[in-house]
Amino acid sequence: MPAGAWARAAADKYPTIKAQFESYISSGKLPGLLASIGKGAMPADIVAMGTIAQGDTTSVDADTLWRVYSMTKPVTGIAAMLLVGDGKMKLDQPIADFIPEFANMTVLTDPDNSMAAVPAKNQITVRHLLTHTAGLGYSIITKGPLLKAYNENGINPAVMSRFPIPGFAVPAPTPDLKTFAERVAKLPLIAEPGTKWSYSISLDLLGRVIEVASGMDFDAFLKTRLFDPLKMTSSYFQVPASETKRLVTNYAPANGILIPIDPGPTSIYLDKPAFAFGGAGLVCSAHDYDRFLHMLQNGGELDGVRVMSPETAALAMSDLLPAGVKTDGTFIAGAGNGAGGRVGKGAFEGTFGWGGAAGTVAFVDSRRKVRAVLMAQYVPSNVYPFHEDFAKWVLADLGIQGA
Repeated sequence: MPAGAWARAAADKYPTIKAQFESYISSGKLPGLLASIGKGAMPADIVAMGTIAQGDTTSVDADTLWRVYSMTKPVTGIAAMLLVGDGKMKLDQPIADFIPEFANMTVLTDPDNSMAAVPAKNQITVRHLLTHTAGLGYSIITKGPLLKAYNENGINPAVMSRFPIPGFAVPAPTPDLKTFAERVAKLPLIAEPGTKWSYSISLDLLGRVIEVASGMDFDAFLKTRLFDPLKMTSSYFQVPASETKRLVTNYAPANGILIPIDPGPTSIYLDKPAFAFGGAGLVCSAHDYDRFLHMLQNGGELDGVRVMSPETAALAMSDLLPAGVKTDGTFIAGAGNGAGGRVGKGAFEGTFGWGGAAGTVAFVDSRRKVRAVLMAQYVPSNVYPFHEDFAKWVLADLGIQGA
């Protein structure tokens, strides 16, 4: 069956997703959308509609390339858990064991208004980095003088566009991951480690911890331990020029118009990044991300290749938040935090995943043996409610109670 016919047949199995996609595309809100839904050992169904850009006739499919931004975080988190499984690091091990500059951190007394700080009582641990409880900032979240210090030091591990975008000003990042970590260590924290959930650069910093613990460059570690064994052949920090034809355009919806902020043919992702951004750097296909999730769904194994032990996989997808940390009013209110991703509770018990700045979202449900990926491409992600609604659509179409 031709790919287009297969996608249409799959769409009929998912009436909620199909109706939503048709609405967004027919109204001109987005040029293309794709969902990948897998259950059990079966290959994923692909529901794909539209094209890679307005005015382009190239249809989106399972091999189309999307900027997944913060969906990189679970990949980095799982990479760290591989080293936990290897015995090369421990969840509650201070990161100063790997990067000595973090031995004597300070904590701001009034984060929004002053750089005045006092010595930290707690050491930052691997667990803290995995769960955004290290007390680190983020240029998209942090305010006041610490944001200014982050910008001045190039602590901005992300790229968005070659053009200036209001609200998305991103100064040039540090020249390499080692320098990034050293500069972060010189600046104060916004909260005492292990006491508060605050979205942060922690997964980017974790990339440097992985380098030191493994003795390999971060991107090489991902390739060797995850991408190659899982046959994730379309996951890049830099998109090869030969693959440009597969890369979607990223848009900023404004007043009913889609403004192209990063056209595929001239994308900033064609350039070599300053370093591999473990928090927001990947471009990948739905097929690749499904293979990553499928491995987790299977407890660390795919196609007869074991990537991690079942015990380590289960630990990675469990709630790793330090005892007593409050999440009220945060991105993960009512949920937990595993190795770089949200851990569902209640109706979504057993789920693990995260979303990206351009509307992408993915999760694996190890209890129901379901995995799903939504690929879209627009910023900011809260323009449309995909992060909140996608799991509900999937569970509804699969006839699972609690959706």
